[in-house]
Amino acid sequence: MAPFAIAQPVVVKGDIAANVARHVALAEAAAGEGARLVLFPELSLTGYEPALAAALAVAADDVQLAPLREAAMRLGVVLVTGAPLRTAGLPRIAALSFLPDGTVQVYTKQYLHPGEEAAFAVGDGGSALAMQGVRIALAVCAEIAHPEHAAAAARGGAGLYAASVLISENGYAHDAALLRGHAREHRMPVAMANHGGPTGGWQIAGRSALWDENGDLVIAAGGGGECLLLARRDRDGWQARAIAPGA
Repeated sequence: MAPFAIAQPVVVKGDIAANVARHVALAEAAAGEGARLVLFPELSLTGYEPALAAALAVAADDVQLAPLREAAMRLGVVLVTGAPLRTAGLPRIAALSFLPDGTVQVYTKQYLHPGEEAAFAVGDGGSALAMQGVRIALAVCAEIAHPEHAAAAARGGAGLYAASVLISENGYAHDAALLRGHAREHRMPVAMANHGGPTGGWQIAGRSALWDENGDLVIAAGGGGECLLLARRDRDGWQARAIAPGA
């Protein structure tokens, strides 16, 4: 599997420009280490701010996101970012994947967390990404709690289940166990990108992680704060390390 990165940013509430700029910096750091894909957390471009989601909602081709499109093309890297997606009604929670060919692939969250329906519409999922012959199935936060979601990814031939999440300190043990279980049950590596700092009033656990196809932990961030987890798999198995990019 080609090298990839799990990004754990500390986002600025509602400041898309600042968050885009930091995403680009993290993408550059990851690409400099050989990563061909960078996975960011749920709603990474705005923070988890349901009350502001309608005002912050963007289109996939929004000019505010142009630096991400340009970075993906310049670096030759897939950037999986999170934002509220503008629709005719309530926005949807989206994973917007900026591809090296200049296009944007949209995935929208199909299973909302209780209470999210007040601010967001239910999404309809989306296609898996492709990276050098490996299918990468996306998941957004509460979707990991629905076994049928991971099962569908496995049936579709996913070689990586990539979860963009917001997980609090109190919820971490439970959700990490779910992800570990998906990896073990489906023989499918699982990557999880969490926020590195508080957002939406939640005290975030950080501890972004990767589990291998046996459900064994390959690497996890030590806690909160900004970092990148760099991972690759070759004939000798998984190699991974964490770095803390400079400002």
